[in-house]
Amino acid sequence: MSSPLHLRAQGGHGCLHSIQPTDLKDRCPNWSYVGFEVHRLFAGETLSQQTGEREHILVVLTGCMSFSADEVDLGTFRRDDLFARQKAEGAYVPAGSLWHLTAKTDLEVAICSAPGKPGRRATPFRATPHIMEERGKGANTRYVNAIAMEETDMAHSLLVTEVWTPQGNWSSYPPHKHDTDNFPHETYLEETYYHRLNPAQGYGYQRVYNDDLSLDENIAFHDRDVVLVPEGYHPCGAPYGYDLYYLNVMAGPRRNWRFTNDPKHEWLFIRDNDLGENS
Repeated sequence: MSSPLHLRAQGGHGCLHSIQPTDLKDRCPNWSYVGFEVHRLFAGETLSQQTGEREHILVVLTGCMSFSADEVDLGTFRRDDLFARQKAEGAYVPAGSLWHLTAKTDLEVAICSAPGKPGRRATPFRATPHIMEERGKGANTRYVNAIAMEETDMAHSLLVTEVWTPQGNWSSYPPHKHDTDNFPHETYLEETYYHRLNPAQGYGYQRVYNDDLSLDENIAFHDRDVVLVPEGYHPCGAPYGYDLYYLNVMAGPRRNWRFTNDPKHEWLFIRDNDLGENS
């Protein structure tokens, strides 16, 4: 039986994923914040959306696009090789806006969304990539580009980051969770993982579980699959021979990322002196 938290891409062109809170009630009854889409377009194709009551951050996965929103030309966004760890820029579009993109080459683009606040930002803008951060040690090493995390006051509720995990390594590990509204100790954040693998025929592994194991989903994901994390701990691993990339989208009642480590694995944080670094 497939997991309700595991979503496979629909086709190879056009809209591969369209995940909205109103569509997830059967899978995740309490899902209320995060929306996520992925589109693959051929060169010359266009895409437009009204943001409505939600804010958007668009991330180019591969390819090149020109982008404008509310008649503001944000220029060209490009990434040639996802697995060369070329960092993405984000295009932020506030609630109550209209955006438009044109694929200049074959394009794969993600649309991250969450509740927005009209008027919070006067105009759309580009988010400049930060320094790539190496986290973890040994087989827990991964590389993180914080596209729009808490340190940047660029959104009302969206948190977006991307992570590269080398073959044979683990990520979002040691396990942590953010499913309790108890700021400043922990915050409630829904999260999506959009997984890419190199070579593409590979697979990865993700477990989503809580303390009493009333939730305990063990998912073998493939290239371009999405894993939903409505609650619980959510580590993932890349088998030998296959590099893993994932794009994370988080949102909840407040725009803060505070998490709790799985107490059974707390000793790993202490040993590696890696507290707080487990995207």
